[in-house]
Amino acid sequence: MTGSAWDTYARSKRPRPEVNSCGERTWFNWTQFPDHGPGAEVLGVGPGATALELGCGKGGNAAHVARLGVRCIAVDLSGVQVQAARKRWADVDDLEFHQREAVDYLGACDYRFDAVFSVFGALWFTDPAVLLPAIRGRMAPGGVLAFSHRPAFAGCYGCQAAFISSPDAAEPLVVQRWDYEPKVWADMLTETGYVNVQAGVIEAPHGGVGTLLVHGQNPGV
Repeated sequence: MTGSAWDTYARSKRPRPEVNSCGERTWFNWTQFPDHGPGAEVLGVGPGATALELGCGKGGNAAHVARLGVRCIAVDLSGVQVQAARKRWADVDDLEFHQREAVDYLGACDYRFDAVFSVFGALWFTDPAVLLPAIRGRMAPGGVLAFSHRPAFAGCYGCQAAFISSPDAAEPLVVQRWDYEPKVWADMLTETGYVNVQAGVIEAPHGGVGTLLVHGQNPGV
């Protein structure tokens, strides 16, 4: 059911524009606002590194990371998203897409990643008690984990129900989402063994709801 819910979401979501406001074909965006906030520099990776995106959607952020000379693997539960990503970014080298659940992929792969990232993706929709240690287990020494999503609503913390409208169903489809305040996210990363942890909200450009951005580092050797 979860996979079909995300397929439904994928069909309703507008594709990323062909270029951004600077005329660039690829770019990195942590927030829900175009051309706002930091970019891929948060990941601290460059040519020769290996990165993983969990919940890649149609692949725009992953494509940008690959264009930086990074080998990028991108995973999404939705076959609709993965098919669209493969089609749009077929000409980008060192980029591959897999239809897979995040924890399942991490348990099956044998890579060590220099960066793992998620933009409104699997880090929001997977139990962090399971996912955070699974990610750390596949990270290279000094590797960076970074993720973003909408901040929690006041008083609505922990596992929440999220609803995806479907034109083919009388009731909306339901998925689980994990919402926490920045300090709680920071504490969870620290307790899992990450260091240099930072968590905060990027303010919206014109008021309204901002974007939570969390990042930490796997300890070095």
